[in-house]
Amino acid sequence: MSYGILAFLDDIAALTKMAAASLDDVAAQSLKASTKSLGLVIDDAAVTPKYVTGINPKREIPTIFRIAKWSMFNKVVIITPAALLLSAYAPWIITPLLMLGGLYLAFEGAEKFLEMVGVIDHHGPSAEQDPRTPEAIENETVKSAIRTDFILSSEIMVLTLSQVADIPMVTRIGVMLAIAVIFTIGVYGVVALIVRADDFGIALAKRHAGRFLGQIGRWIVLGVPPFLKLLTVVGTLAMLWVGGSLLIHGLAQYGYDAPEHWIEHTAEAAAHAVPAIGPAVEWLVVTALSGIAALAIGGVLTAAMALIRWRSAPAGQH
Repeated sequence: MSYGILAFLDDIAALTKMAAASLDDVAAQSLKASTKSLGLVIDDAAVTPKYVTGINPKREIPTIFRIAKWSMFNKVVIITPAALLLSAYAPWIITPLLMLGGLYLAFEGAEKFLEMVGVIDHHGPSAEQDPRTPEAIENETVKSAIRTDFILSSEIMVLTLSQVADIPMVTRIGVMLAIAVIFTIGVYGVVALIVRADDFGIALAKRHAGRFLGQIGRWIVLGVPPFLKLLTVVGTLAMLWVGGSLLIHGLAQYGYDAPEHWIEHTAEAAAHAVPAIGPAVEWLVVTALSGIAALAIGGVLTAAMALIRWRSAPAGQH
């Protein structure tokens, strides 16, 4: 009887060691894959705060939580299983889907950019003129944020999958799920801190009035509005960058690689011109040219949508 118990305990110990080794493997592969997706995660963090700008301050954290909850659901329940299945049974469809996502980001980014520079007017009502209830506005804001997050999340997860495609399936699934959880919590945790920074500054200023910490609190309060505006700009530029990258890389996958090669050669030439900061210059040039390409494509789509809206509007509103 004692030998049976010892054998059983031996089996448990062996399984525990195997599980620990598997977890170590998942952690190592997750770290490796995360470095490749970090740029997209930064884009996601930059894009999201603009969706809670203008929301009732009391509803900012609940709104972020709603977006984060759907982001986690989409990554874990929809995107990861779909990516694994498609990569196994229909790998040819992944590139077209990513290019459709690139078109959406190019359109949304170009429309926001053109509104910022005053080329086109915002086609929606202003906050003062909007006849919808605050709840309806919040729901529409959440829907818009979830759509954009879904595209960015899809790219993050597909890019992660491409980095772990050759490892065992169980570890691959573990890495995908780990990336989904860590990135979602990280992105929306940072976003929550950003949008509530003004409350922290006010509390600091009141609690330490007349002292250095109180002065820091006042600086935080004064700095939050311009910082949020800056994030709106960064988020829009991020959409253009990611959208352009998806479209250019997708074209290269179908044999039309001239734009991608030209951008790479231009970036390399710029990097060689200033070798002291070559890698940074190369990244900046690739990013800028990808964004310009997306702005051009998105501008055409924006013009087409404006024409459709104009033609569908009642005759008296033309």
